Amino acid sequence: MDRPFYPAKIIECIPILLPYLLVTFEILFGTMIVGLVLGFFLARARLSKRAWERRTAGFIINAFRCTPSIVMLFMIFYGLPNLFWALFHVDINDWAKGFYVIAALGLLFSANMAEIMRASYLAVPAGQREAALTSGLTEEQAFLRILLPQAFVVSIPNLGNSMIALLKEGSLAFTIGLIDVMGRGNLLISINYGAYALETYIAQAVIYWTLTLLLEQLFKRFERRFSKGRKSL
Repeated sequence: MDRPFYPAKIIECIPILLPYLLVTFEILFGTMIVGLVLGFFLARARLSKRAWERRTAGFIINAFRCTPSIVMLFMIFYGLPNLFWALFHVDINDWAKGFYVIAALGLLFSANMAEIMRASYLAVPAGQREAALTSGLTEEQAFLRILLPQAFVVSIPNLGNSMIALLKEGSLAFTIGLIDVMGRGNLLISINYGAYALETYIAQAVIYWTLTLLLEQLFKRFERRFSKGRKSL
């Protein structure tokens, strides 16, 4: 006989899952840092005047964007230790699993960041750069003081959407044994011999829904704040 649905179990599960949000946030912010740094260099190459740099960066971006997250995660988790051993004779199998998750998702996130940065930069009128240089600013000063703030405002909506997608992609970490919110939920289901699976998954969904709504509101506030006093480009 099937077990009846037990809504109270959802409330019981949430406090058990919440402490593992720390792992989820570590993955999120670690991946953001890796993705932003790599994305900056890819975007810079895409905007380069050298054709080979643009083509190389375009190939890398397309390769990352066409690779499913789970495939990239398994490639990094199983392939990177073999690569390190073959090249450096270093065994990294005992490294923290979070490293592999951040490395895999960081590569994927960098492709999205590169395109967001490139599009945001191109959205700023070229006359802004020319006017800044004419006023005596150097290329670096023009970029940091004039172009970057305007490009950042343009990028906020896409950046927010990418972060929300990244938050959900991080739930794949449990597939290599990292215990985050998703991993802890699966352990709960196993401990209960498969019972209350639906209730546990609903509790996880409630947590992710809440985080998604909070991120949406956060980026809306960022957009309103940084757009204040600026004309649309």
